[in-house]
Amino acid sequence: RVPMGPLSLLLALSLLSPQGTAGASCPPRCVCASNLLSCSQANLSAVPAPLPRFTAVLDLSHNNVTRLRADWAPARLPHLHALLLSHNGLAFVSTEAFTNVPRLRHLDLSSNRLRTLDENLFSDLGELEVLLLYNNEITTVDRTAFENLGRLRKLYLGQNRIARFPLELLREGTRLPQLALLDLSANRLRAVPAGELQALPAWLRDRLYLHNNPLACDCLLFQLLDRGRRRHLSAVEDFQDELRCFPPGPSAPIKILDLAGTQPLNCSKAREAVLEAYLGDSVTLGCDSRWQGVRSRHWVTPGGERVLGDGGNGSVVLLANGSLQLQALRPEDTGTYSCWVAGPLLNETLYVELLVHNFTLHGPHDTLNTAYTTLVGCILSVVLVLIYLYLTPCRCCCCRGTEKPPAPRDDSINSSVLSTTPNHAGGTGEPCGSHIASGAGTGQNGRFKGGGTPPMPARQGPKAQRKVSDPDSVSSVFSDTPIVV
Repeated sequence: RVPMGPLSLLLALSLLSPQGTAGASCPPRCVCASNLLSCSQANLSAVPAPLPRFTAVLDLSHNNVTRLRADWAPARLPHLHALLLSHNGLAFVSTEAFTNVPRLRHLDLSSNRLRTLDENLFSDLGELEVLLLYNNEITTVDRTAFENLGRLRKLYLGQNRIARFPLELLREGTRLPQLALLDLSANRLRAVPAGELQALPAWLRDRLYLHNNPLACDCLLFQLLDRGRRRHLSAVEDFQDELRCFPPGPSAPIKILDLAGTQPLNCSKAREAVLEAYLGDSVTLGCDSRWQGVRSRHWVTPGGERVLGDGGNGSVVLLANGSLQLQALRPEDTGTYSCWVAGPLLNETLYVELLVHNFTLHGPHDTLNTAYTTLVGCILSVVLVLIYLYLTPCRCCCCRGTEKPPAPRDDSINSSVLSTTPNHAGGTGEPCGSHIASGAGTGQNGRFKGGGTPPMPARQGPKAQRKVSDPDSVSSVFSDTPIVV
């Protein structure tokens, strides 16, 4: 074995170093600094070859590379994590262009001429975190273009011609589970599913940019953005003037946040985090914080009790995702619950108002509302009074005009119930006007005596005498005097 001298040792070390390899020299018209290759503004029409295997950052911006074929990187570049291709007039990208750069985490394709994002275009980039596609001519986005991008956190698609973006990709547990920023500003979106967007976590809605789109005015969209403004979400708070919509008819765009109480839609403000439930139900109160890296959470009940785990008899449970689950609801569970969040930068407090109805959802109401009962009682009382006043028969003898009121007979035939109609006339006034009736004698049983009883002398005082009915008149029995029951 020959001993290694100092010169041979230096030669061996130079061969092991990246810069010393024969096929890893810095390409022409590029600047190399350690593992960084800058070929920007070099008037290149193709990617220079060969590329050093140790390359970690490759800057090819501001050139004339119009097509990115599958063979632009013939050898595997295991260390490449940033590729910059902006301002190249790039119009075509092969679906196999990223096969040999699987560790890419930052890809900049902005300010080019891309028109479509084909299926499985970025499926080889399983570790990609940032994708810049803004300021292109993109009109079509295939829903499988972002397949296998489980680590993508930021997607910039602003200043394109997109009329519809597959927002269903944003649902939790689908293709983009880690996405925290989506820029769709300055496109051609006319409508967005506000209900689905409201269901997204707040940390994603905080970076969902929709400004400078020709959106149609809609109250659901207004309520979505109004909640974002009250929550101080940056995508709404920082671009309030640029969030505009077109009302029905040929008119100029207006601010979406100005739709509250104004024509033509007259939108109403949405309530923030208000839940309604019924006795015995189970509900889950979400702690929808706008911070993604939450360190800790805890809840405070309306009674001031702090909930860190299972509470009480197990009816209050703090779930692993920070939500609070309430089981077997009672009327006293009504109130405002607050969720205290310790975020990576700032703390945040969220409030959820719970209203528990005092009856079950599928059963009959246990109690009636007091105000409703009182109102129904008042209405019934008024109706009964009106019936009594206007539908009761006339009781005064003067209402009969000049007809003589019949008097009951004392004999067995005429002492029928029909002939003993009581005379209700009375009071301090004169019951029958100017008519003077002759009184009839009464027996011990209080009945009037029939037959030729002589008339009684006229009474003194304000009351006039009564006349005795003809005992032989049969019509007195069937008098048309109204019977008061």
